[in-house]
Amino acid sequence: MADYAVARRNMIEGQIRPNKVTDGRVLAAMADVPRELFVPKKLQGAAYVDEDLAVAPGRYLMEPAVFARLLQAAAVTPNDVVLDIGCATGYSTAVLARLAATVVAVESDPGLVKTASALLAELAADNAVVIKGALAAGYAKQAPYDAILLGGAVDEVPPAIADQLAEGGRLVAVVTGRASGLSSGRSSGRASVGEGVLMLRVRGVLSRRVLFDAALPPLPGFEVERGFVL
Repeated sequence: MADYAVARRNMIEGQIRPNKVTDGRVLAAMADVPRELFVPKKLQGAAYVDEDLAVAPGRYLMEPAVFARLLQAAAVTPNDVVLDIGCATGYSTAVLARLAATVVAVESDPGLVKTASALLAELAADNAVVIKGALAAGYAKQAPYDAILLGGAVDEVPPAIADQLAEGGRLVAVVTGRASGLSSGRSSGRASVGEGVLMLRVRGVLSRRVLFDAALPPLPGFEVERGFVL
């Protein structure tokens, strides 16, 4: 029988710390959440490998190192309200729930909404809720958000989502730049090559900083025509 507690420690020490993640709260949250619960049973033995894991057709859990680096950049505080877009089975939401005051997760697949909600309830993540809706629309009803996480690669961040960011808020995502011809990322469900980016809203102005190179499977519904750039 797999020792998942050991696997979690090995993930932290072998994958996450070596990738420049030093935030103690991020490390503790990821060490606390049983990632194996959020993947199909046949993949539980591989739950802590350093790669994206398929949890449904075209849907993945983000590889731990990329996820951790985005979380660290988001700098989530205990008072924050966070939007988690494309939560899939809810792993990212469970980790965020240990960092934030409230987490609103949006998921378009009704089966994944049910799975994520059940797993969050099992883990007593009472400060998190999963909403069924179009991923590219975010969830404006609860906006503005102190932090927003996109759970997969996107061509670009739609204005409809960026507009839901509060003053002083942080948005983190892997952006391929395909809309402006900046990347060779693909929309086939395989990993798209892009950049981890941090977007900040300060005095009403949205800035953008590239953090690192990354490759993630794409989130559905974010394909845009060439020429669209935020």
